[in-house]
Amino acid sequence: MSRRKPLTCAFVVAIDGPAASGKGTLARSLAEHFGFAHLDTGALYRATARLVLDAAGDPADPGTAEAAARRVDPRLLEDARLRGDEVAAAASVVAAIPEVRDALLALQQNFALHPPVPARGAILDGRDIGTVICPQADVKLFITASTEARASRRVKELREQGAAAIYEDVLQDLTLRDTRDSKRRAAPLAVAPDAKVIDTTMLDADIVFQCASELVARTLKEKEWQ
Repeated sequence: MSRRKPLTCAFVVAIDGPAASGKGTLARSLAEHFGFAHLDTGALYRATARLVLDAAGDPADPGTAEAAARRVDPRLLEDARLRGDEVAAAASVVAAIPEVRDALLALQQNFALHPPVPARGAILDGRDIGTVICPQADVKLFITASTEARASRRVKELREQGAAAIYEDVLQDLTLRDTRDSKRRAAPLAVAPDAKVIDTTMLDADIVFQCASELVARTLKEKEWQ
């Protein structure tokens, strides 16, 4: 009879997808449910962008952006200013710079391999987690939705925060970001071959969570019994 063994290394869940697809909400819910540590890797690029903008720099300048990326501290990720549209737009620009991605690579991989105690697993969400950052992740999810659905969600979120938001402008912004993220030379947004794709266009967060959590639980159990 096989006996259950404790995990000898961190259990890693990689969640990728375009902006406003629901991957962040899912990642936070899964982390809370399973007691895993969560890293929103997009916040690293927003923090980089914030540092560049605060210094009145050009987000498109590789040298300036790389220098900012090397100054990113996890404590910066809680800054409420990172959620602003200006920072989001600049983050998409710096994220396309190979030197920036290289500068932030070790930080992300170290989080996955050595999540903060007492978590025995890590959940990272972003654009290239399953393809570049953690290609050996135990579970890979790709969360997507139609551009129109994502724009509607983003408008609702902005208005709830008290910001003025015009659907057409948000839709155009998301379309541009999708193009930039999927066409960039460095680690483009892509579906890992072994990722489970979940289209959330017609699904609510509870159904998405149920589907994803069942996959994580099943894989976690299999790994513990190996």
